[in-house]
Amino acid sequence: MATITFDTQELVMQLESSGFTRQQSDTVVSVLKKAQSELSTKRDIEDLRLSTKQEIDELRHDMDARLIQLEQRLTIKLGSMMVVAIGIVAVLVKLL
Repeated sequence: MATITFDTQELVMQLESSGFTRQQSDTVVSVLKKAQSELSTKRDIEDLRLSTKQEIDELRHDMDARLIQLEQRLTIKLGSMMVVAIGIVAVLVKLL
């Protein structure tokens, strides 16, 4: 995560000279410190983007494999249904 360096004591003094109380100034500095600890750098975002791209590629590969398996199962089922239908027609032709 990114770190932005700033002089907290100077910020407190500036806030107090602008009319803030000591407690208000300390609160502002505390909030800024917390916010800066949660910042992301460009590198963090690029790393996340690369990670996400790899995950997407893996998911795409997995989905392709599953679609191939589904296609094979459907082909087998359709072929079986055709064999049964032809058998039924052959039996009916023989009986009639």
